[in-house]
Amino acid sequence: MGVASMLQIDEMLGDFNRMNKRQSLYQVLSFAMIVSSALMIWKGLMVVTGSESPIVVVLSGSMEPAFHRGDLLFLTNYKEEPVRVGEIVVFKVEGRDIPIVHRVIKLHEKEDGSVKFLTKGDNNNVDDRGLYAPNQLWLTKKDIVGRARGFLPYVGIITIFMNEYPKVKWAILSILAIFVLLHREI
Repeated sequence: MGVASMLQIDEMLGDFNRMNKRQSLYQVLSFAMIVSSALMIWKGLMVVTGSESPIVVVLSGSMEPAFHRGDLLFLTNYKEEPVRVGEIVVFKVEGRDIPIVHRVIKLHEKEDGSVKFLTKGDNNNVDDRGLYAPNQLWLTKKDIVGRARGFLPYVGIITIFMNEYPKVKWAILSILAIFVLLHREI
């Protein structure tokens, strides 16, 4: 092989390496755009709905038959709307990380305009006082994450499944990573 041929091969390899670097950079930037778009959509939903968590997954059967485990709920939390008996709310209590989806069953309105309320799961026999923080008998508006406005049945079951079976989550992520790597080489 002559010197000219060797130089051509070196030049082609250099071009190939630069192309791979550009392609890798493009993939990283594409991924960053997807992640930042998702964050912007989430933050936009938070602003539009007034809820810190505009979408939640029902994690238990306590609200059956209204909602089933795995249903995806869409929430709003407009401060000016009063809480009403019969409304389904998502609330957080001190000491618990996971929000609870239950129905308002009683209201206690004070003369000063403050409102306290009691919740219960449709499928439960007793009210939620056992779920509230110690010595807490009522919820207030500050405890509300949002109010159910719509839902998609069973769409969130994937989230539940991946949280209950972490090995499945890692298997799915591994398969996706392999797919991305194979796709990249094509």
